[in-house]
Amino acid sequence: MSHNTWLHRIARAAIVRPLMPTGITPNQLTTVRVAAGAAAATALAVGSGSWPAIGAGLFVFSILLDRADGDLARLTGQTSPGGHKYDLFADSFCNAAIFVGLGIGLDDGGEGLAAIPMGIIAGASVAAILLLVIRIERLRGARAAEIGGFMGFDPDDAMLVVPAAIALGWSEQLLLAAAIGAPVFALLFVYLFRRALKDAGA
Repeated sequence: MSHNTWLHRIARAAIVRPLMPTGITPNQLTTVRVAAGAAAATALAVGSGSWPAIGAGLFVFSILLDRADGDLARLTGQTSPGGHKYDLFADSFCNAAIFVGLGIGLDDGGEGLAAIPMGIIAGASVAAILLLVIRIERLRGARAAEIGGFMGFDPDDAMLVVPAAIALGWSEQLLLAAAIGAPVFALLFVYLFRRALKDAGA
């Protein structure tokens, strides 16, 4: 993953540089990211009134914090394997929780109660992908499972589709696409994981 995407630049200017003199650590920032992600999922789970918009905004904030914690670590010389792993677990939790919250919030929509298991399937698939990334890195080294970016965007920037779709009123379409697409990508990462095992001679 590039460390100079558009989101990194925004996070660096708005969050990282103001925090550098404060003594706030990258892991503390990651913890705030987890709290923001949990709050976003909770707001989406309410599913009525202005709560979905609040959830979308909180999730954007959580995404920016995800870019900021690594940048803060690099710029202040606080990078560590433990911090990187904590960051990946935070990604897994936040990205999974947002789909679970979305499904719960849409249980009175067109999909009915099926929206809840759809959200769980999408969330579990996203979590599985990130947990497999951790396993691949354990076998082949840090960042071994990363996919390169393009024109200032990285593959994980695709999570911005979530708040964008919510803002456009496409929550149900998003949930359906995630319930189908996320398991497909999870299977792709299972394939990559099996290759990593084979290359490691396991």
